[in-house]
Amino acid sequence: MRTRFTWILAILVLVAIGVLMACSTKYSASSSSNGLVVVPSQGSAVMETFSLDLSNGHLSQINNASGPPTPGLPKSVILDPAGGFAYVIVNQTSALAGSVTGIATFTVASDGKLSYIATTPLTNPVAITMDSAGKFLFVANGTEGTVSVFSIGSNASLSEVANSPFPLPFPVGGQTPSASALAVTPTVFPVQFAYCSGHTAPTTENLYVTDSLNYVVLNYSVDPSTGALGPPLNSTTVQSVPTGTVPSGVAVDPCNRFAYIANASPNNNVSAYTICSVVSSNCPQPDYSLQPVAGSPYPAGDVPGPIAVDPFGNSLYVVDTGSSQISVYRISSSNGTLTAAGTVATGSGPNSIAIRSDDSWVFVASINTATLSQYAITPATGALTPQTAISTFNYPSGVAVK
Repeated sequence: MRTRFTWILAILVLVAIGVLMACSTKYSASSSSNGLVVVPSQGSAVMETFSLDLSNGHLSQINNASGPPTPGLPKSVILDPAGGFAYVIVNQTSALAGSVTGIATFTVASDGKLSYIATTPLTNPVAITMDSAGKFLFVANGTEGTVSVFSIGSNASLSEVANSPFPLPFPVGGQTPSASALAVTPTVFPVQFAYCSGHTAPTTENLYVTDSLNYVVLNYSVDPSTGALGPPLNSTTVQSVPTGTVPSGVAVDPCNRFAYIANASPNNNVSAYTICSVVSSNCPQPDYSLQPVAGSPYPAGDVPGPIAVDPFGNSLYVVDTGSSQISVYRISSSNGTLTAAGTVATGSGPNSIAIRSDDSWVFVASINTATLSQYAITPATGALTPQTAISTFNYPSGVAVK
């Protein structure tokens, strides 16, 4: 009897150790064996996760017993740099009792399952991003015409910084601003394979915010200590730079050289800018101002919106939401000009794009077909090779990958 009891006790100890390890470690997306893909579902009002086999790209659904459900209609999603937490825009809806509008946070367990933490209320969030150090969260508040900034604490806690939300400037003779997209310059450079690998990243940040009603992109400096937004270096006002019609997406080169903006109908093109972080023939001073690249804008498909630069800064991918395709461009490392490199089809109603940090896989969520399109990247050319589409819950509204 004593021997049997000893074995039982030993098994219980091993189980307890396993539970403690699972609770104290993040999902193994940080290892070389697998990755994690997160997809919000509007039709089911839940978060869906998949394990990504990095050896062959195969996705397998992770069974979240309770979904987990979202506290509102989910939209865009991002993961923090370590892959330990997910941040999701949610909107209040009569279809969900007790639903709210704001930013919902989830923790990522070691098995890839998500657990709901809390929701930070907001009025009209439409786009979300985070700095590369995982220190601040930035939210574009649509027709409210503001940007909210949050300091990120332990367990994904969000504390709104002083004077947030920050209003977009009202242009003379223009319309009430509408913040549609945003991107922040990096303070962490890619470890390898990028132009800037091995170089020291800047300690300052600038935030670029598009105004979809006044057709401009706005340039804010980010206080590195507090996260507060202000005018850029050597300026007393927030700079405003013209874009094309209805700017709907913005992306910053991971090496802090260029910024790109997707302009929707009727222009249907991409504007390219040099980020003046150093003095050059196009930049009289290193003030992080945006100077148009020669040859810009560049033609795109129908209603371009979501936009992403690959992690090594060699290719630009633009989701053409009206023509259900991705437009692929090669980026000139010397001046930021774009060379069209073809298109590839997506599912119907594409609404988001995510690229894994090792430049291996691209994912696009398509809301009409309830699918996740997956593509293998050829880094030398930026070409995308379509893989078998993955079925998701109804109306996937975003995608993030680690």
